[in-house]
Amino acid sequence: MSFRSNDTAIDEIVASCNGDLRGAVRALLLINEHLEAELAKAYAAAADRSLVERGSSVLH
Repeated sequence: MSFRSNDTAIDEIVASCNGDLRGAVRALLLINEHLEAELAKAYAAAADRSLVERGSSVLH
């Protein structure tokens, strides 16, 4: 991703918040929280799958 496209993305995000910079940052923080939660779910699913593949004796 180039510097120019980052600037464009930032401009679009701020514009979608009617020019409110704090609102744009708040929206980005909320999106980041959501993405972190999705990533945690993916890690948990991968860990569960790993335990199943190794067999249930891992827990004993």
